[in-house]
Amino acid sequence: MVCRCASQSWGICVVQQRQPSDRCSCSVCRCSYGEMAEESIFRDLLEILMSTSSKIEQASKDSSELVDLDTCLLLIAECFRCLRNACVECAKNQHVMRNLGLISTSVNLIKLLHGIQIKEELLLTALRCSLQFLGNVAAGNRDSQNSIWKCAFPDLFLTCLTYSDEKIVAYCCMVLFTCLNSEKVRELLDPGNLTVALHVLKVYKEHLESEWSFLIVTDHLLKCPELVKALYAKLSNQERVTLLELMMAQVSENHPVTSEEMNVFMRHADFVAGCFQEKCEAVLKLTSAADAEDEEAVVTIRLLDVLCEMTSNSGHLEHLQALPGLLETAIDTLRLTHLAGKQAVNIFTATHAMTEQEEISHPAVGFKSHLIRLIGNLCYKNKENQDKVYELDGIPLILDNCSVDDNNPFVNQWAVYAIRNLTEQNGRNQELIARMEEKGLADSSALESMGLEIEKQDDKLILRSVRKKPL
Repeated sequence: MVCRCASQSWGICVVQQRQPSDRCSCSVCRCSYGEMAEESIFRDLLEILMSTSSKIEQASKDSSELVDLDTCLLLIAECFRCLRNACVECAKNQHVMRNLGLISTSVNLIKLLHGIQIKEELLLTALRCSLQFLGNVAAGNRDSQNSIWKCAFPDLFLTCLTYSDEKIVAYCCMVLFTCLNSEKVRELLDPGNLTVALHVLKVYKEHLESEWSFLIVTDHLLKCPELVKALYAKLSNQERVTLLELMMAQVSENHPVTSEEMNVFMRHADFVAGCFQEKCEAVLKLTSAADAEDEEAVVTIRLLDVLCEMTSNSGHLEHLQALPGLLETAIDTLRLTHLAGKQAVNIFTATHAMTEQEEISHPAVGFKSHLIRLIGNLCYKNKENQDKVYELDGIPLILDNCSVDDNNPFVNQWAVYAIRNLTEQNGRNQELIARMEEKGLADSSALESMGLEIEKQDDKLILRSVRKKPL
């Protein structure tokens, strides 16, 4: 539970983490955490807010109106401090405040304050405290959440998410996260409302330490495949990379999933695979040093990263193995990048002389490794895909990528993994590799490093696993 109390220094908000059994007392408003208060107290606070709002509104319309703006802002901030403290873990206070109209009054006051053409600390403090109040009055209270949504969506969120003050943006994200549920997330699909979700992603991209924006994306937005698809179409390439990285972080979590979550995952997989198949050749732009930071190519790389992570989950693998065209695209892309690296010296050329700085900085480092990893995953205990790789001449291609390559860390290990999956209970693939080794087309030392060797039995070449004896 988060309890927000005013410090002795007015205008400063201190956030403290407390246990439910703890009690807190605000030195200004004297309200106590979790206690039921008299309705008359909230009526008095409402009157103060409405009175000060009226004065500010009059002053904004008539510049000759003499209003002590500092006093008004100070009163507003202290009223909201009291309100936010009083509704922490107290459903009765939350209901009283909502029934008195404090939520709608607060939303209107925030809009009014936003229109004031000053950026002084007192104004920022009043706005921060008002948003904290909305977050606390909504916590654990569905009726209050609905009331805030009705009054504030989308205008208030669009206003505060784009504010120059980081705390106001963070508190706005807190309110939005608290109010969202699956039904409200679907409202974001409306073209006029989609901008709210776009701003949340921008907030996360610009302020990576923003926990609330992260939670909005992972706990709400990513659970709606239609919204992800609509967002992706509107995002810049840099923002797409951010979204894909958040998706990859969620896919990496290892926990039991419900049937509904499985359905969401499959739809994400279909979408990501489709995007990769459509844009995979963009990565070839990285063969030019001038295009080393091409944003579309970087998106392609992140799409591949997500697919690798998705296919590493055994619970989801069968669906991904059956996706039309994905395996073919992976093999074709591996062939194109491998050929590009042989035709000229570039990031796809196998090298043993790359410096650590170059290895870290270039976005395409590891791309071929990940392609081989994806192919290996898609062929795991899947005869149809094993045969497809054979038909597409993918096995010689993988074997040609077995050597150590500083541009592709662990490429040898992923090639070993892919070959093992391609040859497991597949005599034709085993025979192909055996024939290649006999003709000198496959490096026997590379096969040995994979734990494989060629054995001749009755004029027939057999590829078999070499089991090392224990020491």
